[in-house]
Amino acid sequence: MDEQQRTGKPWHGRPAEDAIEELQVDPERGLSAEEARTRRERFGPNTIERSEEEPWWRILLRQFLDPLIYILIAAGVVVLLFQEYIDAAVILAVVVLNGAVGFTQEYRAQKAIRALAEMSGPKAPLRRDGRDVEVGTDEVVPGDVVRLASGTRVPADVRLLRADELRIDEAALTGESEPVTKQVEPVEDEQAVPGDQLSMAFAGTNVTRGRGLGIVVATGEASQLGRIAEATAEVGQVRTPLQAKMDRFGRIIGAAILALAGLVGVVGFIRGMELFDIVQTAVAMAVGAVPEALPVVLTVALAVGVRRMAARNAIIRTLPSVETLGSTTIIGSDKTGTLTSQKMTVRSIHAGGRRYDVSGTGYEVEGTIEYDDDGRVDPGEDVALRTTLLAGLLASEAAAISGEDDEPAGEPTELAVLVSAAKAGLELEPTRASHQQLDIIPFESERQYMATLNHSDDGPTIFVKGAPEPVLERCDRRLQSDGKQIELDREAELQVAHELADEGYRVLAMAFRRTDAERFEGEGDVGSDLVFAGFQGMEDPLRPAAAEAVQATQRAGIRVLMFTGDHAVTARAIGRQLGLSGGDDEVREGRELETLSDDELDDVVRHVNVYARVAPEHKLRLVERLKARGEIVAVTGDGVNDAPALQAAHLGVAMGEAGTDVAREAADMVLTDDDFASITAAVEEGRLVFDNIRKVIYFLLSTGLAEVLTILVSLFLGLPLPFIAVQVLWINLVTNGLQDMALAFEKGEPRLLEVPPRDPDEGVLDRDLVIRLGWVALFIAGVTLAVFLWLLEQDMPIDETRTLLMTVMVMFQLFHVFNSRSFRRSVFQVPLRDNPFLVVTVIGALLAHVAVLYVPFLQTIFETTPLDLGQWALAIVVGASVLPVVELAKARQRRQEG
Repeated sequence: MDEQQRTGKPWHGRPAEDAIEELQVDPERGLSAEEARTRRERFGPNTIERSEEEPWWRILLRQFLDPLIYILIAAGVVVLLFQEYIDAAVILAVVVLNGAVGFTQEYRAQKAIRALAEMSGPKAPLRRDGRDVEVGTDEVVPGDVVRLASGTRVPADVRLLRADELRIDEAALTGESEPVTKQVEPVEDEQAVPGDQLSMAFAGTNVTRGRGLGIVVATGEASQLGRIAEATAEVGQVRTPLQAKMDRFGRIIGAAILALAGLVGVVGFIRGMELFDIVQTAVAMAVGAVPEALPVVLTVALAVGVRRMAARNAIIRTLPSVETLGSTTIIGSDKTGTLTSQKMTVRSIHAGGRRYDVSGTGYEVEGTIEYDDDGRVDPGEDVALRTTLLAGLLASEAAAISGEDDEPAGEPTELAVLVSAAKAGLELEPTRASHQQLDIIPFESERQYMATLNHSDDGPTIFVKGAPEPVLERCDRRLQSDGKQIELDREAELQVAHELADEGYRVLAMAFRRTDAERFEGEGDVGSDLVFAGFQGMEDPLRPAAAEAVQATQRAGIRVLMFTGDHAVTARAIGRQLGLSGGDDEVREGRELETLSDDELDDVVRHVNVYARVAPEHKLRLVERLKARGEIVAVTGDGVNDAPALQAAHLGVAMGEAGTDVAREAADMVLTDDDFASITAAVEEGRLVFDNIRKVIYFLLSTGLAEVLTILVSLFLGLPLPFIAVQVLWINLVTNGLQDMALAFEKGEPRLLEVPPRDPDEGVLDRDLVIRLGWVALFIAGVTLAVFLWLLEQDMPIDETRTLLMTVMVMFQLFHVFNSRSFRRSVFQVPLRDNPFLVVTVIGALLAHVAVLYVPFLQTIFETTPLDLGQWALAIVVGASVLPVVELAKARQRRQEG
């Protein structure tokens, strides 16, 4: 329960004294041990409750409540009726394999909640009974007084009573790329998102600097972390588009088989057939119609996609998710770390009335400082530039930038100015050694600047670094490139700062002055007669391949949205660099979305691509509205705040390097390099997977329908059965057992990323493929029946006739599998070397069929007879006739496409 519900006003908007009074605690003594026990009984432990786990047997049972599984089980029963135990075992293995995959997937949501529960630290520093103690995080209760210091993980939601230079990293919770400076004063905006609630510290976040004291106001499920866990659990499991399509597809097949079986029974009864003959015909027809190999092939196709995606830095956690990215119509991407490098970088320096461009990315010192394309600048020749860089280096608490032995140590903005100085040849340790620090005024949000007093060759010097306005207010002169000082035009310099900010840069001002003092007596010691040196403008730069990857994704017809916890100005600048935003209404903030109805929000998501200051509930609502509009949505994220949206999306994509365990558990796919470019590569692989699945289904259904039509028409014409049930099983086994699986290894059609996504409402097969499938089946069945009628006229024995017809059907399917490698390219344009597995399986199938015709005990099982060379020649020529027929259809399609 959240105590703030008593007044309805959120804690961040109320004075700190309200928390003391309402929660009845003395900040100096804290709660007593007895009162803490009472409150723990009242509010419960400070943990995130795990949802009740479903019994394993129920989860396992649910895996078999699926139309395709029903069909497989029915096929197994049919095979058992004919005592084909090996085939029955194969079908049973398929059922078990699919059940195992589904059973594994069921644990995702529970794992996400489990990971959230583990976010709390093991110990919490509290004040109880007037003493400083540490207790288990689960024992923290509303009213506890919490001590915060650098390195502390906040154990619960806390209303701050004191904040001494307190900065907290909330990236995992809010998406804010920079640590947030906290304050005690209430935040006036009651609707402020968590990232703007500066008077609060939230459970699961980390203190990076300073100290603080606060009162716990929400624990467990009432905390921001707990609410996210609840939202994640409420979302539940979202079925992928492929799963929905295959469910619908399986129901259609099952209904069709039942209808055909009923038709066989009616026609057989009308024609006065014996019951055994009716059952035999119906069974043979059903066996021909059931695509028993389909689930296995789907699993193989998806597994091949998993392997290919892993090679391109995308790890798939659930098999059906492989295809989802290929059908995605919208990708909602997190900004920090996915589109950007998550390493602040100085890009522009204004000093001495000049603007310098800084090259290089991240915390590597490789890069140059250039002016007007004249090449690298020598800081020793430009006094204003050197002083700007020197002030940034000295007025900093960052300990190290990256090197052979050092890891970056410090806040991103401070690391950025150290790197810019290093690019000008100012090395950290030697420079600080030659400018010994005598005193320091740390950064505080109220001041908006920090200052150091350093020894230098000219005597003690004060160096100041901070926000432009407060620094410029204390300056009366400006340093020129030649070292001379002139009167400061404050308005002109502020205009420069605003122009940099409009470009999306975070701007820091640098200043200095000489002094005789050896230490600071107070804040005022920096004086009001500083000399302004210059500005450094920095950004979290785009990843090198991000803009190109976004453009490639857009060319593929996929819309890209950007969600970020950063401010609108930063979001707008990054959006423009990526080509996502433009116009007056290019960015919307999360708080603006709260006042919109669903219809109004639908109108916004139709044309706005960039969203700033986004809280978890905003991101989740955007995903839900996009889904309601029929979009197939993929979402990226790395923080706790992203978990609900990752769970709700058709495909959740988590970051492998910078991502939290919570995000990874809620996601379907993990990027090992945290790079948006890997998503674009995965889109291509996902489309390839679905294309190959379509090829398999097209091949299976066209050949299966041909078998069904051959049997049905024979029944209507009063002819003997062209194949008995065990022969139909053999045809399916020898032609569909491995060849359809080999289609899963096809390399795919060219230019997969140059076509728009499929219509979300489109089935597994589109209209054109269904039509082609139908007339291919009619052609195969028609030619097979013609051969059947001709053989009957020759008075050939029925066993020999069925053997030849079975061989004709086998040859038809072996040739047709090569047709199925591409829907538009000629069979002669698709190199055999691209899929050697298919060639091997076709040769293996031919050898197996020869064995069935000539090995005595197999002849007994399948009721076959040997064929002579003339009969083999007839079967091969007839079977090959399917090639030119499909080639004509492909040529016609290519002409229509231009």
